[in-house]
Amino acid sequence: MSQSVVTPQRFAKGMTFDEYVKYVGTPENLAREGFSAYHPDAGSIGGPRKDNSAVFRERYARTKLADYQVAAIKWLAAQPDGPAKILVISEDWSSDCRRDVPILQRLAEAGGLELRIFNRDGKKILDRRRPDPAVAPDGNHDLMLEFMNAKNGGEFASLPAVGIYTKDFRLLYRYLEYPAIYRKDTVRGHMQKARAGESDADRKARDGREFLAMQQSPFFDLWASAGVDEILSALYERRVLSS
Repeated sequence: MSQSVVTPQRFAKGMTFDEYVKYVGTPENLAREGFSAYHPDAGSIGGPRKDNSAVFRERYARTKLADYQVAAIKWLAAQPDGPAKILVISEDWSSDCRRDVPILQRLAEAGGLELRIFNRDGKKILDRRRPDPAVAPDGNHDLMLEFMNAKNGGEFASLPAVGIYTKDFRLLYRYLEYPAIYRKDTVRGHMQKARAGESDADRKARDGREFLAMQQSPFFDLWASAGVDEILSALYERRVLSS
């Protein structure tokens, strides 16, 4: 296995949660290309970037971990070679990132872990299945290559990509995109299918409304919490099996 690019020096270059949320609303970030697949008049990639900083702030403000989640991360962090660092690769246009990044910050706070956030892309959005750092040196595609998501017979640069590390940067667990109980491909596939009598424009508009309604429903909070449960369970399992 090749040597990881996740070093103490590289990790320290990531943004804290507060820095990231501020950055999301800056002219620098808003000038970057976004993902516009759910806008009825846009193509699948490219387009203007929306200021999502308020969404991150609001979700963080109302996100609370359950008591058992707090107890679990505190116990895990207190173990020898327990979790100490969380690396997150994010893009703010991603609904999965808006769902999970705030609760990951709450998890880090509860366990006394250090969290750092990296953009995946540079000025241009990733335009190929497998990132090539040489094509986009202003992005973090070398980091992304360590978190490729194998699913549906392919490999994807899914977001968020999360690495949980010990204090000396040994990887304990990767969390990618969404928790197992959120069957996103099935749910979104159904939403995106044309209904009887719908034009393509009608289909896109309805799909956008349904997807936004889902993001504003209690189920997004449920899936965010399930992501934390998945991480905690995997860390506990690793601890038991390696003992």
